[in-house]
Amino acid sequence: MKMKYLVILGDGMPDYPLKELGGKTPLQYAKTPQMDRLAQTGELGMVKSIPKDMPPGSDVANLSIMGYDPARYYTGRAPIEAVAMGVDLAAEDTAFRCNLVTLSAEDHYADKTMLDYSAGEIVTAEAHVLINELEKRLGNNSFTFYPGISYRHLMVWRAGPQDFKLTPPHDIYGKVIGNYLPAGTNSEKLLTLMLDSYTLLSTNPVNLERVSRGVKTANSIWLWGQGRKPFLDSFTKKYGLSGAVISAVDLIKGLGICAGLEAVHLPGATGNIHTDFKGKAKKALEKLEEGMDFVFVHVEAPDEAGHQGDLETKIKAIEEIDEKVVGEVLRGLKYFPQSRLMVLSDHPTPLSLRTHTEDAVPYCIYKGGSVAVTPGATFSEANAAKGPFFPLGHLLMDYFIKKV
Repeated sequence: MKMKYLVILGDGMPDYPLKELGGKTPLQYAKTPQMDRLAQTGELGMVKSIPKDMPPGSDVANLSIMGYDPARYYTGRAPIEAVAMGVDLAAEDTAFRCNLVTLSAEDHYADKTMLDYSAGEIVTAEAHVLINELEKRLGNNSFTFYPGISYRHLMVWRAGPQDFKLTPPHDIYGKVIGNYLPAGTNSEKLLTLMLDSYTLLSTNPVNLERVSRGVKTANSIWLWGQGRKPFLDSFTKKYGLSGAVISAVDLIKGLGICAGLEAVHLPGATGNIHTDFKGKAKKALEKLEEGMDFVFVHVEAPDEAGHQGDLETKIKAIEEIDEKVVGEVLRGLKYFPQSRLMVLSDHPTPLSLRTHTEDAVPYCIYKGGSVAVTPGATFSEANAAKGPFFPLGHLLMDYFIKKV
């Protein structure tokens, strides 16, 4: 029987020790009996998913975790998401991630504060109304707006430049935006789009209705993550495996599609704490039963909680991953005696910073039928630091798949 491979990635799970948790990290504090079982019976170590001098984004980190050297393959976040959305980019086009955000009410745009990078996690139906309105009013032969999911959307500058300094909105949560506005040649065109979006969106009926409900308005766009069309080598040719990715976010779906993997649609996947945790695990097992060799399961919830500084939700997200994803997968893998499971994260999202860091993250590789080798071990940053260390993240997938 051919070996089956399954990866479970909890986005942003690692953190720093917190005083309110008695000096423990959320990963140490959370109840994770399933991941602890893996730590006791598998190989626990650390991996550096962010190469030196590259931004610690989920795009760079997940590209690395999937076995692709970001220094060679990375072209920007937005063009990867464009692939997942079915947006065809010409070689000279520049794609931008287009967040719907909540800004404060100061008169001058530069004096406003980033109150919420997700506009209160606006629902997709309302977001589509707003993005379609921007396309109608601001779209032209140069600029096109594409609706995505919740607050995550896309803008494409046809034959546009890409040498801009742009800041992810989740990196400036609670900060005045003046020092983080677009910079670089022709950046004034991007700033004009953002200014015009504020004027149009603030009075849109969708936002007026949101005001009446007492929820945050999506009163501006924020452009970032620019880049050109990506090209990845085939995962199947690289490793000799057929496979799929399961995620709520277009970034992971786009990476999968670029690598020639199936991007599985799961209606209950939301990208936050309300996602269908167990549904992701069941779908992964279904794909293995259907004959696929490799499945990559991505869970966004801990990262979202980290960006929001929400300790309770981050702990809950980690525990949900443990019980409903890792636990469900372990129960299903008994039907695949020739199998290997890897549980890890892509990057830390410390609650104290509300953004990503480039620190190494824990991983655990478990081979079906393994017996206890480290009794009492737990899946945590501290324990993982005692094990093997991969300074180049893209080599971990080679090790996971080719390891005897």
